[in-house]
Amino acid sequence: MAIRFYMLHKPYGCFSNFSAYGFTLDDVWWMTSEHYFQAQKFFPSNTYYAEQIRRASSPREAANLGRQRTIPLRADWEQVKDAVMHRAVLCKFETHADIRAILLSTGDEEIIENAPNDAYWGCGPNGDGENKLGHILMHIRQTLRERR
Repeated sequence: MAIRFYMLHKPYGCFSNFSAYGFTLDDVWWMTSEHYFQAQKFFPSNTYYAEQIRRASSPREAANLGRQRTIPLRADWEQVKDAVMHRAVLCKFETHADIRAILLSTGDEEIIENAPNDAYWGCGPNGDGENKLGHILMHIRQTLRERR
């Protein structure tokens, strides 16, 4: 049986990039993995804007700023976005033992971001999306297991 997550207040909500589990990465504190991911769309080409995203008061605000298309994305974004997401999510789970335990407790179950409006990171409206975030979580789960 697959494990589905999306809403913060529901089971496995800690898997969401909007969940309030901050971490230090690149010698800087990030409030959420959403803040990190969205800021990286503009770093290092626009460090000022990336810093505005890092300082956003909420993950929703960070997401909205990161989705602005009036400011150009870094040239290699399409090539690096999966690695950026993996790096942020791994750091989040390495930093917080409580959510690391939740991730490890999922056994070998498939993990699906039940995001109806996102067919890349989630399952999309028809359930046939790429579920990249779910795949990243499953890869991180395996990495953390091997480190034990």
